[in-house]
Amino acid sequence: MTAKRLAGLGALATLPLAVLCVFFVLPVSGMIERGFVADGHLDIGGVLEVFTRSRTHQVLWFTVWSATAATMISVGLGVPVAYVLYRLDFPGRRLVRAALLVPFVLPTVVVGVAFRELLVPSGLLGGLGLDGSKWAIVAGLVFFNASVVIRSVGASWESLDTRPAQAAAALGATPAQVFRTVTLPSLRPAIVSAASVVFLFCATAFGIVLILGGLKYSSVESEIYFQTTVLLDLRAAAALSILQLLAVLVLLVLAGRLRRVPDPTVSRTTAGPRRPRLADAPWLGATALLLGAVALPIGTLVAGSLQVQQADGAQVWGLENYRALSGEGSNAALAVPVTQALSNSLRIAVDATWMSLLLGGLLALVVTRRSRSRAERRVRSVLDGFFMLPLGVSAVTLGFGFLITLDHGVLDLRDSRVLIPLAQALVALPLVVRTLVPVLAGIDDRLRQAAASLGAGPVRAVLTVDLPVVWRPLLAAAGFAFAVSLGEFGATSFLARPDRPTLPVVIYRLLGHPGRPNYGMALAGSVVLALTVALVMLVVERLRVRSLGVI
Repeated sequence: MTAKRLAGLGALATLPLAVLCVFFVLPVSGMIERGFVADGHLDIGGVLEVFTRSRTHQVLWFTVWSATAATMISVGLGVPVAYVLYRLDFPGRRLVRAALLVPFVLPTVVVGVAFRELLVPSGLLGGLGLDGSKWAIVAGLVFFNASVVIRSVGASWESLDTRPAQAAAALGATPAQVFRTVTLPSLRPAIVSAASVVFLFCATAFGIVLILGGLKYSSVESEIYFQTTVLLDLRAAAALSILQLLAVLVLLVLAGRLRRVPDPTVSRTTAGPRRPRLADAPWLGATALLLGAVALPIGTLVAGSLQVQQADGAQVWGLENYRALSGEGSNAALAVPVTQALSNSLRIAVDATWMSLLLGGLLALVVTRRSRSRAERRVRSVLDGFFMLPLGVSAVTLGFGFLITLDHGVLDLRDSRVLIPLAQALVALPLVVRTLVPVLAGIDDRLRQAAASLGAGPVRAVLTVDLPVVWRPLLAAAGFAFAVSLGEFGATSFLARPDRPTLPVVIYRLLGHPGRPNYGMALAGSVVLALTVALVMLVVERLRVRSLGVI
């Protein structure tokens, strides 16, 4: 019986194992070889030389500094807003929650363009002098990640046992003392876990830093891109990729351990949200401030896309930027129209979605089935650890690995239409797995045993027991994967061919070509991309699957 179960486990894991070996192990091995081997010989000195460069030191310092600053601000804003949205009851609360979720799912290119339009000298906040500054990058990172803190901390706050706080208040503690001595210690695991995840997201940010930082400010992600595409220094890019891989793996292990910290106050004895009081005014003000900070860049982006510059330099309102999307820009900026790039993005997103669902579904089934022997438990543990390795690879590193390894023999996939969907599927895979695993793990295994005792095979048991429970989270996972694929820029920037670009790649190319018409097209394309992603996420949000905050 044990041998039969192990054989079934191996059958489920065969396809994900094969895909990860070819499209993860091979690219990572290629990066290591490119960094440490020169002319067929081990060359540690070459890697060490990369790490002694002053520019490398500046890149590492800016990555750590910007991630730390953005994390602190995100936590400082996110915690009070989580209190308002999860502990207070007021009209429009669900709408505000949904609005503050939007930034996290917007493509990085869109956010970068929005902040650039807002902060340029002619922009609404141009007088602050933040255009091209490091604080513009931090603001963009906070824009993305405050919602992560809100959702993860808010969910924990919503489930806290209210009895300890009530007891402290009955003993004469003021509301501030109750928060400091009872509530905050209970929330600390959720806050620290959210902070670690936000730091990880900020440290691996790409599109925001690339668009807002230019060549003056670079993170490790954007430096890998710069070294590869501009300086053609593949050794430096490989060395930075290896360093980032190790750092991200350490952060993921730390975040995973922090998420497993038990919360001793979680209980079924919870209180529903209450009406706001006068003492809640500062926190309501912080929520209004964050909501305005989210709306301002998006509103500026939309307004900018509707402004057309006439021959005399005057700005008028119109739809010319949107009509121009069917063309190739001024001075032949593009090889294909923006509308064709959108079509490419949609087609690739469909392929990336079914690939990530197939792989993620199989992975979730493998890691959530109950082990009935020590051998099965060990095999499942090894597979679980192996399947989590792609979490430690950023999109830029993955795209770079594809570029330098999948270029010869039967694995020469540089011209294959399947390469970009596969890369984007691997980027979305952790999101799919995180969505499905908690649901599948919560299914009582006795139901599967009962189905098996009635003669149902493994496939029929999944269809009759698992599928009715998991279909809504599966649709949500599909929506997340589709949205991630539409906005993916890191890996795609390495792999997209000039005649088959995606919309984020085209937007970045338009930004790199001078002329107001090209810039207007970039703004209009960003709005179209943002609206497409927002529509997808609106459907996902209606499924009410609270899984985004645990990524």
